[in-house]
Amino acid sequence: MKQNNLLRIVILLTILSFSPAAQQLTAQVKNPLLSSKDKTVLHQQLTSMNEASPYKALKWQFVGPTNISGRCTDVEAISPRGKNYTIWIGSATGGVWKSTNEGTTFEPVFDKMPTASIGDLAIDPLNPNVVWVGTGEANIFRSSNAGCGVFKTTDGGKTWINTGLENTNTVGRIRINPNNTDVVYVASAGHEWTPNRERGLFKTTDGGKTWTNVLFIDDNTGINDLVLDPTDPEIIYCTSWERIRLKWNDPRTYATTKNNFIWKSVDGGKNWKKLTNGIPAPNKAGRIGIDIAKTNPKVLYAYVDNYEIAYKANPGEFDSYGRARNDVIKGATIYRTDNAGETWIQVSGLTPEQKTFMERHSATYGWVFGQIRVDPNDENTIYTMGLMLNKSTDGGKTFTSLRGPHVDHHGLWIDPQNSDYLLNVQDGGLTISYDRGITWKYPIEELPLAQFFNLGYDMSTPFRVFGSIQDHGS
Repeated sequence: MKQNNLLRIVILLTILSFSPAAQQLTAQVKNPLLSSKDKTVLHQQLTSMNEASPYKALKWQFVGPTNISGRCTDVEAISPRGKNYTIWIGSATGGVWKSTNEGTTFEPVFDKMPTASIGDLAIDPLNPNVVWVGTGEANIFRSSNAGCGVFKTTDGGKTWINTGLENTNTVGRIRINPNNTDVVYVASAGHEWTPNRERGLFKTTDGGKTWTNVLFIDDNTGINDLVLDPTDPEIIYCTSWERIRLKWNDPRTYATTKNNFIWKSVDGGKNWKKLTNGIPAPNKAGRIGIDIAKTNPKVLYAYVDNYEIAYKANPGEFDSYGRARNDVIKGATIYRTDNAGETWIQVSGLTPEQKTFMERHSATYGWVFGQIRVDPNDENTIYTMGLMLNKSTDGGKTFTSLRGPHVDHHGLWIDPQNSDYLLNVQDGGLTISYDRGITWKYPIEELPLAQFFNLGYDMSTPFRVFGSIQDHGS
């Protein structure tokens, strides 16, 4: 009987599939867009359609919100030497913004590009009108969007060219050789949801005309962070991150993970060495951030999402979602090397109070964070970005959280000529400090970057619009 019913269902579905309605529906179904090169082509077609449209003069009206910004992923600036700072901001879904008056006002400079998701940006140290933008947020939230490669402007953001790497989808870091700015490195963690070949560390020696993948590990492992030795930019340090996000889980480290490492090259990426002495095993190390002390390049810090067990969960404990609590991992852990990576020592969380502080640093969301910065004028002052912006002045032994900015931190720029001056970006936009984080100033103009998860309106006069926003409530 079951077989007969199954046969009837198969016959019925076969008949229905040839019906006019079914054929019309099938014709409307589009294949998934798997190539960012294809996205670029479609964006060019859209631009042509807009230019030819009889309605091209109609403009969209911005209705808000006007009292908050949204998630930003990176910030860079140009030291003023007596003039206003020029500030560049990359955002999660709002493109690139530029201010020439130290954050008083901003203008969007990336709106006509085929993607609005920004992973990282870098300003040419020899020519401030040359800026590189890596598209595709590398934090891999569920609200992250794929990018379309690496873009370059030579006129301060008026025009852009796509230099390639379209199918990397995410860019975690861009670094420029200060001695020859045609040499640029791009770190890509790769696709968020699927394996792909366009991962790893890419290098150009001709200003973006051609690229070489100088460190490829496998289809599931990309390069997350990257620094160059300021005294010898042929010396490169980078971090690899093995991760794929599935619909039902977070991109965390598992027992089978084997490729989370710190790497070093002394010949511009031709040869590589793993730096493992003192760092957790790859199946215990998640996302890793790295930075170098400009005043002493033998000193580097690594910010490791550490999956070693801090303590066992007690029976009957529940997490913030009401689930039975798992064993608590160490989470954010800071390591330091004083010999250019040959050996590393854990410097954070060595007292009971600091151990508790670091366990709460990123909570169970270490895969979201991973940014660390060393004060360019003091090797012992470091900043880490987690749920809060945190500061240590004793080489990572003790940290305090800096109050003022919005939570969930993703970028920090420290003026190399004035360590008092900080630019910080988080899920609330940009904040500025003139006193090393004691107090903060918000830009006068809030940027329209909020990510709405849903939207509704009523029939009041005037009508009201409602929505819930990423990390800002409703």
